[in-house]
Amino acid sequence: MQAGEWKPVLAALVLPPAGPLLFALIGIALATRRRAAGLWLASVAIALAYLLATNGFGLLLARHLAPATPVVQARELQQVQAIVILGGGVLPQAPEYGTPQLGPHSMERLRYGAWLARRSGKPLAFSGGLGWGNGPAQREAEASVARRVLQEDYGLTLRWTEDRSRDTAENADRSAQLLQPAGVHRIALVTSALHMPRALREFRRAGFEVLPAPTGFPSARGNAWLEWLPTPDGAVLCWTVIREALGRAVAALH
Repeated sequence: MQAGEWKPVLAALVLPPAGPLLFALIGIALATRRRAAGLWLASVAIALAYLLATNGFGLLLARHLAPATPVVQARELQQVQAIVILGGGVLPQAPEYGTPQLGPHSMERLRYGAWLARRSGKPLAFSGGLGWGNGPAQREAEASVARRVLQEDYGLTLRWTEDRSRDTAENADRSAQLLQPAGVHRIALVTSALHMPRALREFRRAGFEVLPAPTGFPSARGNAWLEWLPTPDGAVLCWTVIREALGRAVAALH
């Protein structure tokens, strides 16, 4: 097993909901010997598991853990040579279409990239292969799926398709290998707002001048009190904020 293949395994164990639940189990086990300490640890872990499933707590985490990236302005796009869209996951089986489709995050990024391309006239590139966590069900690289979706749904064509990367660092390195020999050094980078700080660091390290073009900003979803009830959206937001914060911390060690 390659080192990168441990990434999704470790992430699943550390991030919510598994992380807090494991601490709760440790607390319950500890309570058999040290009742007060064990019950305290289990109680804190359960409370944390609750909070990490709420959108309100996710927004609070994002405010303190995620560097803010402003919305790109139309005039800024005239300074770049290309728009690079980063993949964010594939649905390997989509029975209603009969072919693999982009996952929600990828589709959000692709749509925004297409929107920017129509308004700026800049050519498009897409970076995404088969991620470390992909199983045998996914046989088509994400960039290949994106090329088909972009053509069929938006009538646009990718000028560059990078289909071998497995994570953000490889997105940057392999995009550099593809674009820089073609004379492309100034790019607008499209990815999710929470992922942008990590992606920005990797693409600048790879030698690009990068204009951030984030999409999918964290936002309130309902009434104030509903923000503090557990929801799937809240759980995903908390998971993403923590994952990106850990990713930036690990990247800073290299």
